[in-house]
Amino acid sequence: MKKLVNLSKKMLLVGAALAFSTMAPVLASAETIKIGAVLAVTGGASFLGGPEARTIQMLADELNAKGGINGNKIELIIKDSGANPEKAISFTKQLIEEEKVFAIIGPSTSGETLKIKKICDQNKMILLSCAAAELIVNPVAKYVFKTPQKDSHAAAKIFGTMNEMGISTIAVLNGNTGFGKAGKMQLKKSASKFGITIAAAETYDKKSTDLSAVVAKLKANKDIQAVVNWSIVPAQGILAKNMRQAGWDVPLFQSHGFGNIKFVEAGGAASEGIIFPAGRLLSPDVLSDDNPQKRVLLQYIADYESKFNEPVSTFGGHAYDAFKILCRAIGEVGPDKEKVRDAIENMQNFVGTGGVFNFSRTDHNGLDIDAFAMWTVKDGKFVLYK
Repeated sequence: MKKLVNLSKKMLLVGAALAFSTMAPVLASAETIKIGAVLAVTGGASFLGGPEARTIQMLADELNAKGGINGNKIELIIKDSGANPEKAISFTKQLIEEEKVFAIIGPSTSGETLKIKKICDQNKMILLSCAAAELIVNPVAKYVFKTPQKDSHAAAKIFGTMNEMGISTIAVLNGNTGFGKAGKMQLKKSASKFGITIAAAETYDKKSTDLSAVVAKLKANKDIQAVVNWSIVPAQGILAKNMRQAGWDVPLFQSHGFGNIKFVEAGGAASEGIIFPAGRLLSPDVLSDDNPQKRVLLQYIADYESKFNEPVSTFGGHAYDAFKILCRAIGEVGPDKEKVRDAIENMQNFVGTGGVFNFSRTDHNGLDIDAFAMWTVKDGKFVLYK
């Protein structure tokens, strides 16, 4: 009888073990999801990468404190490229081959992103770039997305405003960066559609500290009614100073790379009146209460500024959008890379800092021209142009 009891106990234990093993896949423990980032935290483009790195670290910390994504914690691995394309390439390969990250956020600049676009696509690595050049997503690469608004839309907003002002003949300046070159291409491509003539075009070194010679050359052409500058470097403020010092008071338009108040501070009084396109993060108070972006923008501003004691910028906003888009996709389909890629490509009505994103198979940016508003500088602050 005793043997029968012991045998029964053993059978119960075996049965329990089998039941547990059958349930194990359903009750699998949560995993850590590695997310890489290649950002220009230091160096000449730190005004881009610094806010981006701080933003995604803040978001990751907040998310992990709440338990992660469906129980999966996020491990951020941030690499500081210093805006150096060669470092970006090296760090990208390291994140893919050694760290085996799930996805990569960044880089901060267009030049870096264009250098790693093919690497990520060939390695089936999801890339959510924080850089603006339209070439990042046109032509479309299966695994590559970007969150900043399109160059072509920025050019269209600038030219539309010029039409309203009666401006038809302009000069174009650009920094010798990937962003600057791509922007110049879009301006030349779009000008004729708006009846705009580009009378002169000049490219300057991104490290320039004096553009007075270029200004003097352009000022000599009396047909020029306005200047468009396309760059993401401190020379934006230097150009404004040099123009005003030369007594040249034609309107100065900047690209969407001007959306950082530090550029205004660099230009000082000469920044007054600069006109440029940007998203609505610069001043969400102008939005109506029923605008879907308003709550998102105000919350991000409150969280970031209270934590880091500095103003938000549109650049940090690009990283915010990249991180949130990735996390939403993971939350919807789980930590399966191919399913997440598909979820991003089909994501609709994602409300971010840069606008309302609607991705598709042919559009890996997801924003339309309404993501932009036109801004100007007044009393050292950003205000809506109209």
